Amino acid sequence: MATSLMSQSMVIDKKVQRSSPLPRPPLGPESMQQEPTNTETRSILRTHFEGRSDVLVGGEGYLCFDTAIRDDWLIPDCIVAFGVDPETVRERMGYVINEVGKPPDFVLEIASRSTGRADYGRKRILYAKYGVAEFWRSDYTGGMYHDKPLAGDMLVDGEYIPIELEYISDGMIRGYSNVLELYLCWEYGRLRFYDPKRGEYLRSLGEQAIRADVEAVRADAEAVRADAEAIRADAEAVRADAEAAEVRRLRRILRERGLE
Repeated sequence: MATSLMSQSMVIDKKVQRSSPLPRPPLGPESMQQEPTNTETRSILRTHFEGRSDVLVGGEGYLCFDTAIRDDWLIPDCIVAFGVDPETVRERMGYVINEVGKPPDFVLEIASRSTGRADYGRKRILYAKYGVAEFWRSDYTGGMYHDKPLAGDMLVDGEYIPIELEYISDGMIRGYSNVLELYLCWEYGRLRFYDPKRGEYLRSLGEQAIRADVEAVRADAEAVRADAEAIRADAEAVRADAEAAEVRRLRRILRERGLE
């Protein structure tokens, strides 16, 4: 009986531990400067996968295998995980692999002066250890902080092997993510995502707003054009009615004079 109660207590304790939010990662001056880029990247991917309730796009908290070994806690800039409950991870304010039941499928690190070397060194080793299927890095400086402007790794037999990249021009590089089914494109320092199925780039919130404004202006122009066409049609109808009335008047005069 005592053993049973102890087991129940352990289960309850574990549930309490799992529901307790992880601490927020520290934000230094450089992290605060980098966060707008990270936020935009996550927003773009969230919009792309918004129709799927089992997809998590995150990166605002810690990533770790469990909570016991604090030295192995990482702070990724962006993670994507398929087949998970996003709300549970958000409530935890971090991604604990042995609680979620699987590692993230995709991790992206954006270069910064303070974390650049760790991104392609220590973090790369730990992401492979955690079982992250794809690990990508983007360096807006062109390789000053990372080892390359753009790099991707695919996990094969527990080790990362480089993903082949296309060097389109001096300022344009891209590689295909099998996990996301998207191209990651480094274009003159800017990271973009290209959807080959739709044949277009994924748009940021700003670009979506601009497109919405353009579409609204186009719709207004179409409405104005339609109104103009309606006015022109009404004018033509009035003119036609006036001409018909004039013809009837002239014929009446001719009849009255016996000329018709």
